[in-house]
Amino acid sequence: MSTRLGADSRVLVATQAIRGGGYGFTAVIFGALLATRRVGAVTAGVLLASMIAGSALASLAVGAVADRVGRRRTYGVFSLAIALAGLVVGLDPPLVILLVVALTGTLSTDVVDNGAATTLEQVMLAEDDVRTGHAYGWYNAWGAGAGAIGSLAAALVGLRQPHTPVHAGLFFILVPVGLLGALLARRLSPAVEAPRPRPRRVRHARPRAVRDLALLFAVDAGGGGLVTAGFLSYYVTVRYHASLFSVGWLFFAASMIQAFAVLVAPVLARRFGLVATMVGTHLPSNVLLGLVAVAPTFPLAAVMLLTRSALSPMDVPTRQALVMTVVEPDERTDAAALTNAARYTARPAAPLVAGALQHLALGAPLVVAGIVKGGYDLALWRWARRAGLASSARSILASPHRTDTKEGS
Repeated sequence: MSTRLGADSRVLVATQAIRGGGYGFTAVIFGALLATRRVGAVTAGVLLASMIAGSALASLAVGAVADRVGRRRTYGVFSLAIALAGLVVGLDPPLVILLVVALTGTLSTDVVDNGAATTLEQVMLAEDDVRTGHAYGWYNAWGAGAGAIGSLAAALVGLRQPHTPVHAGLFFILVPVGLLGALLARRLSPAVEAPRPRPRRVRHARPRAVRDLALLFAVDAGGGGLVTAGFLSYYVTVRYHASLFSVGWLFFAASMIQAFAVLVAPVLARRFGLVATMVGTHLPSNVLLGLVAVAPTFPLAAVMLLTRSALSPMDVPTRQALVMTVVEPDERTDAAALTNAARYTARPAAPLVAGALQHLALGAPLVVAGIVKGGYDLALWRWARRAGLASSARSILASPHRTDTKEGS
């Protein structure tokens, strides 16, 4: 099978990489900006929660209208909205305006975003059906790599102005990012548009396995929402008085490691199985996450976070593949929608909880996130053992819907 991406896929990967570079820069800047403005933990949690909630709302809105008004058109309009958001935030508005912008879903709390644009890209990449696995692998890798470059740029800003307060004007970078995204959207072919709807037919009830996975993924996403990149930037700045240069380099290195990890994960999955790869890498990463809270120095905390970055991302492509293997091919869209919606829905409240937890201890969100996400790993392994999917990659790929039907898990 050819490993070359189709023309539309190349455009989508390039657009996501450009946006990833912008978000990699602003995710680091945002936490430092909040610290510079002396925003309290609860208020910071509200803003981060609003950004996540905005991503969820924008994703649902895009899912509702894109196929009717056109995927390319929706994609281009959302890119223009990113440019507008960068312009508004760059003008250093009051916190209430920042809150409104956050709710639009045009900002990201993480180096690699998972919002409305990503939802559209995942749907349009699926049109390159014979290369779907290959396309998604490179899509995730380029996103993480571009995010790393954005984080490096933030580090260089901190190096040049080490004692200067972070200014909101740095968010102007999203203006060209959004405009370039809109221009590239015009290069997509009609092949990415939704096919004509087929006549309605009676569909099978969603497999119980999908509902189980949706619940498990929601727990994992909720734990992850406690420790977004924005929170980690805020945490290390306040706890260790780390400079913007140091924080930018940390996120640069983490994103580069993640870009490599998402390419390694499928190799491990072919050898050990999807679930074994997920749990075997994700559980140790969550132990490290909890230990960061007790790291006495920034260098030690950075080593723990970077080691975690080599393990945790392997859950992403394997998780996506697992969902696709427990349903029939014609049920995959519904399965992906349900599991993704569950993840989006679980995340918005997490930063609020993180803000409240910081009244107990600054690093409390790290400990709680490690426990919650570790519990997800153990629950997933238990579920997989009951379903007969714990270790064998072949058994998963052979006849996934039979496993779901027989085990009823």
